[in-house]
Amino acid sequence: MKIISIDPTQLSDYTRVPITFEVRTVFALELSENGLGGIHFLEQAVSNPYLKDYDQLGSPLTWPVEFDLRNWGLFLAVEDAQPVGGAAVAWNTNGVNLLEGRSDLAVLWDIRVLPGRRSQGVGRQLFQHVCDWAKSRGCVQLKIETQNINVSACRFYAAMGAQLGDIRRFAYRSEPAVAHEVQLNWYLEL
Repeated sequence: MKIISIDPTQLSDYTRVPITFEVRTVFALELSENGLGGIHFLEQAVSNPYLKDYDQLGSPLTWPVEFDLRNWGLFLAVEDAQPVGGAAVAWNTNGVNLLEGRSDLAVLWDIRVLPGRRSQGVGRQLFQHVCDWAKSRGCVQLKIETQNINVSACRFYAAMGAQLGDIRRFAYRSEPAVAHEVQLNWYLEL
């Protein structure tokens, strides 16, 4: 397997790798004393497992319309000329609020691995590639947004050394389809 850089005209190849996963458990938040006594994560089974497809909320094919991708890194993991994974990292881009106006911060915008290749190291290699790319641009931190419904992603980012930095319980309140989700922002020191 090798990781190659792609340009925005190749995002249709990128979308050949689905980002869909099954939600069987979630991290429920338990607040002691309305949060003053701490926040605890409890992994709980969902009563009706369901499929989550982040591409239904915003396909990579719309990124060039929504954002200036000149400072983004777009990568495909390929094996036998077929995509098995992909990653996108945003840096130094106006309109990307997750960047917090910082030029020393990069955001892992998207990472995906072909379902049959998950848990085989593809995601780890892509993640490391993103980190190296961000460091080469003078970034000192990588920020990663996920949600409490993506337990495997949370475990992956923690295993990669990222630390949970923000818990935004009401971040999606204005978006009915995802209003029940909690935004979790992870940070990795580069």
